[in-house]
Amino acid sequence: MRVIPVTHSDYADFPDLIASMHRLRYRVFRDRLNWDVSVSGDMEIDAYDTLEPTYIMAVDDSNSVVGCARLLPTTGPTMLANTFPALLGSNPHPRSDRIFESSRFCVDTSAADSVASTGLRDATFSLLAGILEWGLAKGQEAVVTVTDVRFERILRRAGWPLERFAPPMQIDNTRALAGYLPISESALMNVREMGQLKGSVLTGRIIPPVAA
Repeated sequence: MRVIPVTHSDYADFPDLIASMHRLRYRVFRDRLNWDVSVSGDMEIDAYDTLEPTYIMAVDDSNSVVGCARLLPTTGPTMLANTFPALLGSNPHPRSDRIFESSRFCVDTSAADSVASTGLRDATFSLLAGILEWGLAKGQEAVVTVTDVRFERILRRAGWPLERFAPPMQIDNTRALAGYLPISESALMNVREMGQLKGSVLTGRIIPPVAA
């Protein structure tokens, strides 16, 4: 399995993978979870996809996308600040060039068959490790996310527990919450150990931060 970071400047090099990612998001968020999401044909695409996010994609040996996540800087519009601010409770929205938001994290459970001893799929660990590796390479200190209590449990089992901003809220059919995850070498080591990952998972080009 490969984990590929795709930035806006690289979109033209990965059109098939990006289309496959949007189809996976449709199958997970529209079909399986029954979330009220924006769709176009058989793809799940929303306004945040127009903001030049970085996509982290887990790709299997047949070149199919079996997992993905979308990363956006918190210095611009984010799902937490602009769509779900109620999940912050009384906390201000984190806004920093060293904090990013992860959204639309999902794994194709029908394709990602390999499961670790924790019961979590290898693609889940690879994606989480990929997000941490990307964040460390970019000099980031934390990631924030809007998720649900089910994925909060997954993060805990993976060795990267979420720090809640506020108690969960019922949004449609989802017990939703938002939280903060530190980007650190120790968090990466935890995820690698729990997922039995051997070294770095990311492939492709990662442009490091510009030194001050």
